[in-house]
Amino acid sequence: MATRRGFIGSATGIGTATLLGYSASPSHAATAGADTAAAEAVSQQTARSSLLAVNAGMRANYAVLKSELIKHLSPVVVVQNDAKGGRFTLVTKDGQQSTNPVSETFELAKSIAHVPLGIFSVIAPYLANKVPNLPNANRIDAHDLVMVAFNGSTSTAWIEPLQAYATKLATARRQLASANLPAALTTSCGNILDGGQKFISASVAAKKFDMASFETFSGSVYPDIRTNMEHASQAQIKGVQDIMKTWRAKVGEEAWTDLYCVVLSQWTTSVLNQNTIIIKDCMNAAKVATHLIDLPGLEPPADPIFTALDNLARIVQDNIAAEMVFPKDTKVADALKGQQDLLSDEILIQLGSNTTTPMAAPNYNSVASGVCPVPH
Repeated sequence: MATRRGFIGSATGIGTATLLGYSASPSHAATAGADTAAAEAVSQQTARSSLLAVNAGMRANYAVLKSELIKHLSPVVVVQNDAKGGRFTLVTKDGQQSTNPVSETFELAKSIAHVPLGIFSVIAPYLANKVPNLPNANRIDAHDLVMVAFNGSTSTAWIEPLQAYATKLATARRQLASANLPAALTTSCGNILDGGQKFISASVAAKKFDMASFETFSGSVYPDIRTNMEHASQAQIKGVQDIMKTWRAKVGEEAWTDLYCVVLSQWTTSVLNQNTIIIKDCMNAAKVATHLIDLPGLEPPADPIFTALDNLARIVQDNIAAEMVFPKDTKVADALKGQQDLLSDEILIQLGSNTTTPMAAPNYNSVASGVCPVPH
C-alpha cells in the first residue's frame, strides 16, 4: 500500500502540483525582480507582523481542533480534590455523572486532625523573637520565618481570634460523643481537642506563648493525629475503589482499558496525591503512565470539568501531532507529547549541558545544628 509520502514523492514537480490542484507557476527568474520590489516596499514591522500572523493562524486552528476534540473524549474520570475526599465525575459519550464517594468519616477525622494547624495559623504572625533553639531549628528557613512572623512579638492581637477558635473546639468536644464515630477515632479526636484547649487557655492566661510550648502541644497529640489519618485513609480508599469498580462495570472492560483519569489538585498536594495513588490501581496498568494525569493549580478552577477536559484534549491531540509533525526525531516528538518544553534540550545544549539535572531538595542548614535561625 502506497503511503501519502511515497505517493506524492513518486510524481514529478509539475505532476504533483497539478495533482494537488495547483497550476504551474512562472519561473523563478521571471518573478525574482517582482518579489524584490515588493519586499523593499514593505516595512520591517509589516513584514514581521505577517510572520507572526502565521503562528496566530496556527493557534486558531489548534484551538478549533481542541474545542471539537473535547466532545469526543471518552471515557474519562475527573477528580476534584476537596475537603470531602474528592468529587468524581465520569465522562462518557452518553453524558456525565458526578459523586462524592468517600464517607463522611474522612472529613470528620481530618477536621479534628487540623487543630494544631488552626492554632498555628493564628499565632504565626506573632512569632518573631519567640522561637527558641529547637532541635529542628536548622530545618527552618530564617527568611521564610521572618516573612511569616510579620506582626512582631509585642502585640496581643492574637488573643481574640484564638479565643474564638477555642470556642469552636469546646463545642466540638462537648458534642463529640454524639457524632457516633468509631471508638478509637472518638478517643483520638477527644485528645486533640483537649490538647488544643489546654494550650490556648494557658497562652491566653499568660498573654504570651512561644514555639517551645506550641511544639510540646503539637507533639503530644501527634499519635492521635496519626490515628485520625488512619481512619481518613481507610474511608478514602474504600470510597474511591468502590466508585471506580462501579463505573468499570458500567463502562465495560474494553472501554475501561483506554480510560483517562485527570486529577485536579493544588501544587502543595500534587506529588503523591492521595486520589492519584488509589486510582492508579483501578486503571489499566499498561497505560497508567500516560493516562493518569495530575493537573496541579493554584486554586480550584471555576469550571473544573471543562478545565480537565480542555487540558486532556490538548494532551491527546499533542500525542498524535508529535508523531506526525516530528516523524524523524522521536526525542523531540516525546517532548511535544510530555511536559518538556520543545526548546529545553536546545537551551541545555547551548548552556553547556544536554541532560536535565533534578533540583535538589531545599537545604536550610545554613546555621549550626540546634541554633535558632532568627536573630534575637
